[in-house]
Amino acid sequence: MNKEIKKTIKYFIYARKSSESEDRQMASIDDQINELKKIAKENNLNVVEILSESKSAKNPGGRVVFNKMLERIHKGEAQGIICWKLNRLARNPVDGGNISWMLQQGTIQHIQTYGRSYYPTDNVLMMAVELGMANQFVRDLSVDTKRGLRAKAERGWYPGLATLGYIHNQFKLKGEKEILNDPERFYLVRKLWDLMLTGKYSPNKIWETAKDDWKLTSRKGNKIARNTVYRIFNDTFYYGDYEYPKGSGIWKTGNHQPMITKEEFNKVQFLLGNKATQRPKTYDFAFRGPMTCGECGALITAENKTKKQKNGNVHTYVYYHCTGRKKISCSQGSIEEAELQKQISNKLNEITLPNDFCEWALDVLKTNNIEEANGRNEMIKSQQAEYNKILKKIDSLVEMRANKEITDEEFAKGKNTYTEEKHRLEMLIKDVGLRADNWLDLVDKQFEFAKTAKEIFDNTISLEVKKDILMSLGSNLTLKDKIINIHLDKPLLLIKEASTEVKAMHEMFEPLKQGSNKEDMKVLYLQNAILLRRQGSNL
Repeated sequence: MNKEIKKTIKYFIYARKSSESEDRQMASIDDQINELKKIAKENNLNVVEILSESKSAKNPGGRVVFNKMLERIHKGEAQGIICWKLNRLARNPVDGGNISWMLQQGTIQHIQTYGRSYYPTDNVLMMAVELGMANQFVRDLSVDTKRGLRAKAERGWYPGLATLGYIHNQFKLKGEKEILNDPERFYLVRKLWDLMLTGKYSPNKIWETAKDDWKLTSRKGNKIARNTVYRIFNDTFYYGDYEYPKGSGIWKTGNHQPMITKEEFNKVQFLLGNKATQRPKTYDFAFRGPMTCGECGALITAENKTKKQKNGNVHTYVYYHCTGRKKISCSQGSIEEAELQKQISNKLNEITLPNDFCEWALDVLKTNNIEEANGRNEMIKSQQAEYNKILKKIDSLVEMRANKEITDEEFAKGKNTYTEEKHRLEMLIKDVGLRADNWLDLVDKQFEFAKTAKEIFDNTISLEVKKDILMSLGSNLTLKDKIINIHLDKPLLLIKEASTEVKAMHEMFEPLKQGSNKEDMKVLYLQNAILLRRQGSNL
């Protein structure tokens, strides 16, 4: 962009950081603002205001400052944004699409990040990939977390906070912590059950005794609440079983030491006027859990049904249907698992890409990435040089204090200043380093998924693999009128569009393709790069 034109653009500096796990390694808001001010000064950019907020960008519409900034840009108060990198602006496809569209329309004339610029005239595929990567990172994090919790439940350890009377083993890594007896409270909680089992005490009287006479407290040291006693007496965890996920009908037997027997639990339910809880017989169902009803929003569950024919043959079928827990009058019927799998396979077919196209597309993206990667490496070298200078200053400061050339106060002041600068540079080097080729890794994974997912889904007998493939397709999995609906994640949405174009191209050039090798097909893709242009105009 012409420097004179750039001078006429007004910019907002936007910094964001949230407390969620995807931002733990991100530079602080103050560090971001300090660096962005330097970028503005070095490039002679006219900053009209500095905006910041501590909010997650995972869900659209939740950031007041960000939304207000876009409104002000539409009003013409600014035409440019300076931010640390694109994932500060968006980690979801709605906000990402909005930013991309405003840039294409010229409402936003320039986005300046640490080490890269984005303009309306750019090929927006690269920007779409980066925004898609930010969204997919959050999506993968969510899927990986759920998968980890599910795996922990399968191993027999409840994947949640240990209930009163139990504690987690603090010497184990997160996700591997066993549930142990709480040496301070296990015996006292057992006494609650003993009093209730006599039939002579009400839960309210037991609560008063535990609170006032036994001084039973929560793990935080607070007095035990009345509703905690009622919750304890209704928690199957104490006899060894738990339902996970909640409301799914899937029951597990834990590895923790039961505090009571199931007979004792059922007796307490009788004394409380509840029906005795019988753990239902459970089965493994591939798609129970991730889907919700498209009509009422309740979870989709599954059940086995056995049909006996007149000739004596017996057939077992799996049907999926709404639990009806949110709306008793939900009108949705059931769907047989074989039909559901057929629909998922068809969805996977929509994103399937041929190997030769994936190889060509990755070559193009890698070529476009070389210049940016070289720029990042130069940044790292520059920041590393500054970091080495700070280390030398700290060493000199220590030496000066040892030689009594400066006072304790001067040493302390200098040490604080240099230590803060050292920390700032460490964060910058780490952050810039993490950016290098991360997005290409994501694209590679997405292409690999697009090439192989359908074949694996159709041929595997593993229910866990089938569920993971379904959940990797996207979010907001709903079942309505016996049709599964999937909101594809942004990278896979782009791949779906690419798949349609590539398949049409293959049909058009089928006679040529039959006698072609991979290199011939790459030339064909290059000569017919409608795909890249069309994706750019449709984002």
